[in-house]
Amino acid sequence: MLSATAINSLIVVLVVLMHHMVLVRLSGLLAKMHYRHHFRLVIAVFGILLAHTAQVWVFACAYFFMHHADSWGSLTGNFNGGLLDCVYFSFSTFTTVGYGDIVPVGPLRFLTGIEGLTGLVLITWSASFLFVKMQSYWTGS
Repeated sequence: MLSATAINSLIVVLVVLMHHMVLVRLSGLLAKMHYRHHFRLVIAVFGILLAHTAQVWVFACAYFFMHHADSWGSLTGNFNGGLLDCVYFSFSTFTTVGYGDIVPVGPLRFLTGIEGLTGLVLITWSASFLFVKMQSYWTGS
């Protein structure tokens, strides 16, 4: 259980730092761009979507690794053990959709809970970032 907690913590730290780095770089890129505000916002949205996709893949790789390792639990249900099934499961967990067709068993359940919480926080952070950018463009500041 201690090793699963350590892995969960490392994954959360990694994706939060990834997200911070993307938002900082996007902010700098948008400030340097001399295009219309609408185009800059579209670039920001695509940048954030790419960041979230990369974060989902980080969690998916952890699911894949933990599922195939001993004593860290498994994923059951409509699951064949492949990486793409882990990506699908990670997307539904990160976005808190949680279809329920794949079910975690054992210590792996804790990673799914922390991924849902992390996804919610990071998606909210992204929405706040986009709101601030839109607000600054629309008010002309």
